[in-house]
Formats: sequence, structure tokens, C-alpha cells
Amino acid sequence: MTSADQDIETESLASASASTDSLATVTADPRTATDGPTSAESAIGTATETRSELSAADDPQDPRFRRFWLGDTVSQLGDRVTELALPLIAAATLKASAAEASALAAVTWTPNLLGVFLGAWVDRQRRERRLMIGADLARAAVLVSLPVAAAFHAVTLGQLYVVAALCGTAAVLFNTSYPSFFARLVPRSQYVSANSKLAGSRSASFMVGPAVGGVLTAAASAPFAVAADSVSFLFSALMISRVRVAEPESEPQPESDSAEVSLARRAKEGILYIAREPILRSTLACATTVNFFTFVANTSLLILFATRVLHLSGGAVGVALGVGASGALLGAVLAPRLARRIGVGRGVAVGAVLFPAPIALVAVAHGSVWLCAGVLALAEFLGGLGVMLFDVNLNSLQTAVIHDTVRSRVSGAYTTVNYGIRPLGAVVGGVLAGTIGMRPTLLVAAVGGAMSALWLLTSPVLGIRSLENL
Repeated sequence: MTSADQDIETESLASASASTDSLATVTADPRTATDGPTSAESAIGTATETRSELSAADDPQDPRFRRFWLGDTVSQLGDRVTELALPLIAAATLKASAAEASALAAVTWTPNLLGVFLGAWVDRQRRERRLMIGADLARAAVLVSLPVAAAFHAVTLGQLYVVAALCGTAAVLFNTSYPSFFARLVPRSQYVSANSKLAGSRSASFMVGPAVGGVLTAAASAPFAVAADSVSFLFSALMISRVRVAEPESEPQPESDSAEVSLARRAKEGILYIAREPILRSTLACATTVNFFTFVANTSLLILFATRVLHLSGGAVGVALGVGASGALLGAVLAPRLARRIGVGRGVAVGAVLFPAPIALVAVAHGSVWLCAGVLALAEFLGGLGVMLFDVNLNSLQTAVIHDTVRSRVSGAYTTVNYGIRPLGAVVGGVLAGTIGMRPTLLVAAVGGAMSALWLLTSPVLGIRSLENL
């Protein structure tokens, strides 16, 4: 759901969120991060009094945080089913080409180009929780159209594109609303811990979700498997509706400002905030590079490669991805410990390399079906471990430097660039796969993605050991 998601998203080889997905991912996701030059203290200073009463992560038994965590966990599980089912519908049912499969991934993420404006608009509303609920309900309604169409044997590639675009738009609304909601729910001292819990659920979903998706697809066909995700969004909306956080009133606007001028000004403020803040500037460059190359090897292309080149069945792909996703769960658990040992900034750098590099293993896989499935699972394990190290540390770092009054608009600007590059990566991946072949394309993605860490070498990020140092 979020991130984050968030993140790196997402997240595993199949998703990418340098989820990252999701800064919220989710999520807390590395791609929805926001602010900058102010200290973490000023970032939360406007909500100090209410947080003493309303922060949920101070007490691990706080029912509000547990409700949100539960809703997010169920929604993440549903997302994994859809991430497997949609490409399978395109590849197996509709016989899509490599270019058409990559176009599906591109359409899913194109709405992120609206993030800079949606984020500015969200900052004017100051009712993020309601927007998150609305986004969940919208996605539930859109997804249920697939099993309905399947019942009449009327599913088309065009419908898949429309469903992907609408769900992507709702996801942008959710992700730009999430950072402010998270910051009011969780105190700074608990950012890493809370993000680790949410990332752990997301990681578990990557382990269980593809297997569940494979079983549902085999038992009831891919379109009907998507119905599980629709139900999961309804459950998430219910849980969020039961979580109360302090939500300030909208900022008063000068009478001379039209809504259009105000929105444009806020969008510009978000962009400039990132440009002037060295931590956000360098992490955006890093996360954007990761996202571009991991979407060159996008989920649709990866599943197409696994089914047509490695000759794996849909069920085998789901099981391999599910088994390999245990790496993401391990990464979510290890991320806080690694941050304490080598520092938050270096944890981000390690994840930036370890996330995309294992795609190369898939590219060189050959042999028996069982061997190829094992290689896919291993690559997923290592990539999942890397993306969680990347997401948890980056999301926490970005949340710590964000000022609450501009959180959504900066998040929207960050998302526009970081997630907006994903459709381009998917299109490039489809073109490369059609010209040089799928194996070389996956190798390009692995090498290019690993080089994303170079953006951090001259930035302040590598010197950041803990959030308290900011």
C-alpha cells in the first residue's frame, strides 16, 4: 500500500519500490520522501503537544498503530496477488508481447507524474486520513471490474491498462497523503522501529503473496484472483477509519490567490525544497536511478522472461517469488540493527547496490525448470534483502528531515521524479528486450541499478549514523 512501500515501490526484483514503491511504505517507501533543510526537531515541532497524547508507536500495544499496521499488512498481501495476476493475464490469457507487457508496467506508474500537483493539493486539505480512505475505496472498486469482466469473458488488454492507470492514480493520492499521517502517528524516536514493522509486513507479503496468487490463479484464473486485492483495500480503509490522529486545519490562503495560483506555488515550493536540501537531492538521484533500472527489468518483463524463456509455469513463478521474498522479511528485521552498527546512511548505500544487482542472476539462469526456479528464488531473496535495507533506512532518514507543514507537497515532488521515471524505465526495457533480447536487458538493469550508489559518495548521507545526529 504505501510505503514505500513505499517503497522500493516497490521493492523486490518484481516490484522495484526502490521502494521502494512507496516512502510511506509502507510502506514507508523511499520514493515518497520529502523535506529538507530544517532539523528533525523542527519537523515535528508543530505537533509536540498533540503527539504526547496521540503518538502510537511509543507503546507497541497502542491499538491505533496496531490497527493501521494490520490494515496495511492485509492490503500488502492483496497487492502481491495483483502484481502477479495482472502480468499473467497479459502474458498467458491475452498473449501480450514484450512491448505490451512493459507498457502495462509503464501505465501503472505514469500517474506518479501528477505527484507534484497532488502533493500540493493534499497539503491544502490537511485531512490526509480521509484521503487515504478514499484512495483505498477507489482501488477496491476499480479492481473488482476485472473478475466481473472475466465472468463474461470480456477482459481486454485495454481494460488492464485502464485498471492499472486508475489504481496508479489512487496510489499516488494515498502515498502523498501518507507521510503526514505517519509523522503524526509516530514520534521521531520510533521512526526506524515503526518503519521496520511496516516493512516487515510488506516483506512477509512478498513471501506469502505470490504463492497465494499462484494458487488462486491456478484455482480460479488470474482475473478472479484480483478480487482478493479488492477485498484487502476495503479492509485497509476500515482500519484507517478507526485510527485517529491530530489533523490541523487547512492553512488560510490570501484572498488574492486563486486556487490555481496557490496550487502552482505550492508545487514549486516542493521542488525547490528538494533542490536546496543536499540529503534529499542526493537520495532522490540515487532512488530515481534505482527505480529506472529496476523498471527496465520490470515485473511484467520478468514474469514474461520466466514463463517464455525459463519455461516456468505461473504457479512455479509464484512459489519462487514467494520463497525468495523471505529475504525481504530478513532485511526488514536486520535494517535497524545494521543502522546501529554501520549507520543509517551507509545502510542506504548497501541497499542501493544489493537491491538491483541480483537481477543479473536471473539473466544468466539456464538449465532445468527446477534450477531456473531456484535461481529466480535466490535472486528474489537477495534483492528483497537489499530493498528493505534501502527502504527502511531511507524512509526513516527522509521522515526525520521533513518539516510537517510542507510534508505532502515535498513528497509529491519527490514522487513525481522518483516514481515518474518508472514508466520510462519500463518503456526502455520493452524496447531493449525487443532489440537486444531479454537476457541482455536484465544485465543492463542489474549493472545500471547497482551504480546508483555513486550518487551518495559526495553527499552528507554516508556520514549520517543516526537520526539524532541531524
